[in-house]
Amino acid sequence: MKSIVASVVALSSLVAAAGVMAEEMPALAKKLNCTACHAIDKRVVGPAWRDVARRYTGSGVTKYTYNGKEYPLIEGLVMKVSHGGSGNWGTMPMPANDPSGAKQAEITELVKFEQSLSTK
Repeated sequence: MKSIVASVVALSSLVAAAGVMAEEMPALAKKLNCTACHAIDKRVVGPAWRDVARRYTGSGVTKYTYNGKEYPLIEGLVMKVSHGGSGNWGTMPMPANDPSGAKQAEITELVKFEQSLSTK
């Protein structure tokens, strides 16, 4: 009986771990080279996307301040990703990714995906 219980516990752990590992960066994140600095569940150069989601969405934050001006959360995060900056996650600056605004729809899609990770 103990071996059956131990087997069920071990199997449950593997299934749970597989569910966490199944979450992958979207193809769009790879296309825009986000994966050079970010991963979903661990710090690379920049913070893990799950940590960003938990800091903002997970804590009930609805606004984001960028360059001294307050914006709705998603809009502010899109500005941060587009124009870059530093100070929120340490001293390593995030480079500008779309200062011209040509990729706003794609960046918005990725920010919304990243924010959805707060509940996962």
